[in-house]
Amino acid sequence: MNFNKFLQSLFGNKSSKDMKLIQPLVNKVKEAYPEIQKLSNDELRARTKQLQQYVQDSAKQQKEKIAELKAKIEETPIDERESIFNAIDKLEKEVLDIYEKALDEVMPVAFSIVKDTARRFAENEETVVTATEFDRELAANPKNDFITIDGDKAIYHNHWTAGGNDLKWEMIHYDVQLFGGIVLHQGKIAEMATGEGKTLVSTLPVFLNALTGNGVHVVTVNDYLAKRDSEWMGPLYMFNGLSVDCIDKHRPNSPERRKAYMADITFGTNNEFGFDYLRDNMALSPADLVQRKHNYAIVDEVDSVLIDDARTPLIISGPVAKGDDQMFEEYQPLVERLVDVQRKLATQYLAEAKQLISEGQKANDQKKLDEGFLALYRSHKALPKNKPLIKYLSEEGIKAGMLKTEEYYMENNNRRMPEAVEPLYFVVDEKLNSCDLTDKGTEWLANQVNDKELFVLPDITSELSALENEKDIDEQQRLDKKDDLLNHYAVQSERVHTLQQLLKAYTMFNKDDEYVVMDGEVKIVDEQTGRIMEGRRWSDGLHQAVEAKEHVKVEAATQTFATITLQNYFRMYHKLSGMTGTASTEAGEFWDIYKLDVVEIPTNRPILRKDLDDRVYKTAREKYAAVIDEIVEMRNSGRPVLVGTTSVEISELISKMLNMRKIPHQVLNAKLHKKEADIVAEAGRSTMGMVEIVDEDGNKHKEERLLGAVTIATNMAGRGTDIKLTPEVKAAGGLAIIGTERHESRRVDRQLRGRAGRQGDPGSSVFYVSLEDKLMRLFASERIASLMDRLGFQEGDRIENPMISKSIERAQKKVEENNFGIRKHLLEYDDVMNKQRTVIYEKRRHALMGERIGMDITNVIWDRVVNIIETNDYEGCREQFLKVLAMECPFTEEDFNNIKPEDLEERAFQSAMATFKRKTDRIESVAWPIIKEVEENQGAIYERIMVPITDGKRVYNIPCNLKEAYRTEGKDVVKQFERVIMLHIIDDCWKENLRQLDELRHSVQNASYEQKDPLLIFKLESAKLFDSMVNDMNNRITSILTRGQIPEMQRQEEVHEAAPEQPTQRQNYTEQKVDLDDEAQQAAANQDTREIEENHTPLVKDKMPGRNDPCPCGSGKKFKNCHGKGLE
Repeated sequence: MNFNKFLQSLFGNKSSKDMKLIQPLVNKVKEAYPEIQKLSNDELRARTKQLQQYVQDSAKQQKEKIAELKAKIEETPIDERESIFNAIDKLEKEVLDIYEKALDEVMPVAFSIVKDTARRFAENEETVVTATEFDRELAANPKNDFITIDGDKAIYHNHWTAGGNDLKWEMIHYDVQLFGGIVLHQGKIAEMATGEGKTLVSTLPVFLNALTGNGVHVVTVNDYLAKRDSEWMGPLYMFNGLSVDCIDKHRPNSPERRKAYMADITFGTNNEFGFDYLRDNMALSPADLVQRKHNYAIVDEVDSVLIDDARTPLIISGPVAKGDDQMFEEYQPLVERLVDVQRKLATQYLAEAKQLISEGQKANDQKKLDEGFLALYRSHKALPKNKPLIKYLSEEGIKAGMLKTEEYYMENNNRRMPEAVEPLYFVVDEKLNSCDLTDKGTEWLANQVNDKELFVLPDITSELSALENEKDIDEQQRLDKKDDLLNHYAVQSERVHTLQQLLKAYTMFNKDDEYVVMDGEVKIVDEQTGRIMEGRRWSDGLHQAVEAKEHVKVEAATQTFATITLQNYFRMYHKLSGMTGTASTEAGEFWDIYKLDVVEIPTNRPILRKDLDDRVYKTAREKYAAVIDEIVEMRNSGRPVLVGTTSVEISELISKMLNMRKIPHQVLNAKLHKKEADIVAEAGRSTMGMVEIVDEDGNKHKEERLLGAVTIATNMAGRGTDIKLTPEVKAAGGLAIIGTERHESRRVDRQLRGRAGRQGDPGSSVFYVSLEDKLMRLFASERIASLMDRLGFQEGDRIENPMISKSIERAQKKVEENNFGIRKHLLEYDDVMNKQRTVIYEKRRHALMGERIGMDITNVIWDRVVNIIETNDYEGCREQFLKVLAMECPFTEEDFNNIKPEDLEERAFQSAMATFKRKTDRIESVAWPIIKEVEENQGAIYERIMVPITDGKRVYNIPCNLKEAYRTEGKDVVKQFERVIMLHIIDDCWKENLRQLDELRHSVQNASYEQKDPLLIFKLESAKLFDSMVNDMNNRITSILTRGQIPEMQRQEEVHEAAPEQPTQRQNYTEQKVDLDDEAQQAAANQDTREIEENHTPLVKDKMPGRNDPCPCGSGKKFKNCHGKGLE
């Protein structure tokens, strides 16, 4: 027993402590359950309504106060409204806190209701209740095959269509699922092993939190799971009167999607929730909004969404001027020639190294050995992914010798490294993911283009300093020279950046490994699932570089209109929780970024799976040969085999090797991911077949026996679908998991292991590793390589030891820590933008909804008055008051010099507000007679009218609701004018700010050449940009609003009807999910961001009723006059 285990035995670990805290709550649920079990079906549903009423009434007092305060807003002077809005905000937070306490109180009963509903469905073919209006609405939809109406009774059946399959309900919650449900309700992450029923666990907190009426979002990783889970679990909620919908079933911005968000429980994919938030913040009318406030979300496969995709921005973008003016195609042939030159050099050094090392070993000549290993190290730094090099490094003593050479040149802070890399044209560092030109490379490029300075970044700091010290030029010349220098630097940095990205594309990104080329497009392949990630692009010009390399169309740059990362989207929820099978390895990151605690839930039955030690081979060839032998052995013993790979390339290699041995198998990769649920479901079976057996004497004979199914899949493929074993397979030893390589993340390996051992099933898991694998090559192979050399291992021999497995896991931990560091750094950039986004979107929402627009305009006018007085002399003040506020300066020069600035500002503000009020009153008084006349004489004809308002430069046509304008005696015209102007200017300024942030983020990366922190520069410069944008925005808003007037009296017959309000048009916009930190977005997916609809053929219970048939809702009316209205 080691020291850690000894301490755990004394004090317990985190998991056992968590369970002790949750156990009393589980006991309360068990105590409440017998009483619920005794209730009739109708009493059970009535109990749900009681709970709902109790929870919603718990904050009745606060909600009444909020309603009172809202009623007062219109009567209160604009400058006194802020305190009311602050009080409303405070009360709304109080309501949420009160709801949480009420939910905790009713949790035992609510959980018991869900559990007993599941029991009643499982034990009865039909569950009969008294039909309500809600039941009749459900039955009227032919897709809801779980319910039928018989007179005044509603019959809920226990089998229905979900995800295209007819499913029978057979699940009842067991105790550990109650633990999971409580953890999720508390806003934590429940880590539950594969097969423990996470989807069923989620029904408990979803039902409980839906009682508030504020909405619950269940977030999945793909649209198949979103649709399947909403249909699978939906009847459980709907039986108890809660509405359920799935946003991925409906088009964006449609009334159906808005209705889906209004449901008590809403299912959907992470992308669609994020895109809907962005679309809502581009809406031009409250009618366009689909989302409610973000209340509670449960994220399924939370590690995929909040870790792997955390820094993935969702972007709505549009075309930008000169977007296709890029240098990638121009310099691609040059870089291709440079890489060819380096490849020849790397091959030459490798051949030289082999010869020198061989001669040195034979003659025991240390000098030759040193020269040989230096040549080998140069070949490695030139092209580390060169396959002949990787093969040679796996030979005895070679890797260890090269690493010794590397240590020698890295001593004293890399002092001698320039000597080692001097002959190379560029240096590739796989660990740092970088590729940098050497002096020799720069010189080669200069000779190719006959320009020594073309690829050299100028020392901008010293050049600007020298310019400042020049004394024989005037100020204008100095400014012109400064502009020239900065322009030259911008062009040069763009050129150097293009070159670096092209070099990366050629040396570090391989076709059919990191990406594929399909239909003339470069598409990224997910390293974990092997799926093609439609619409995703690499960041910072890297995708364009790969496109140039593959000679496909280099997509033009676009401009961001709205963007948010998934991390920042999910942090907006009042309460967030998640579930997955593998989160404990990332527990630190979850707490650091989201303040989410990870709680490990024990399994329902003990895990019987045997996790064997890693089997380490010298070369990949030996490893794959051993994997095939293991597959054959397992299959012949009647055990199904799941082979986990880390890439599509390896899946196809294993498939070819199995075909050579004539072993039938299924491959699950990017090309077949639509069939993944079917393939994974079949992976736990065995079938009778003939097999050739070799006995001890070497004689061969054929024998009939049970043969296990063989399935090859990338490690993360098939998440959300269990592998169920037949009794014969369990008897043979269960599912055999074979990993062909260790992944960089322990979490992904655990996910693969977790496929076996479901619900106490037997099984085994083992990983095959070679010293040529990427993880081993980068981090863990030095000691193992030298150990294998010392022990004199022959070809095909392997090491299998717990210490080796732990050493590999330590290497994985290093990679995880490094990846977390990168993610955190990139998220710091997004946090800067997120703070700005929060401010702008709040202003925009105020303008859109109209409630707080008066207060915002008051603040804008106050800000302009203060800004004018604090930044100008008296003459400047006079000019700015006329220019910005369209009024005479409200004080004299004497006042300006003698009165305190605070008093002067207050006086000027009151005068500005009086002027603004006078002008808005004028608009009302001019508009009112016309509106009155039109409404009273032609109100039946017109619903909306267009009111022209001008600021002297252009005319704005303001659409107004005629009845509302009449009711408010013209006040609504002013409100609509303010709303339209505010939205127009906020959008215009924010769009320009995003463009400047895109450019800034790209340019600050060059700060590292000047020994400065790019992030610090980005924060400082982005703050300046934001201040400048707010300043410009406030000036423009004030200038237009204070000059607004109706151009001329219109006669009644000249009034024009406004077109009906249309949803926001976005035909020129692109919506996409961008890989890593890409802010230079490219066209990816058109307006509809949902995943492509799959052709699932559902089992339909009943045909659509005929027009004259009785309506299935049981109302007695014909279908065409009831729920069939509008369907003809």
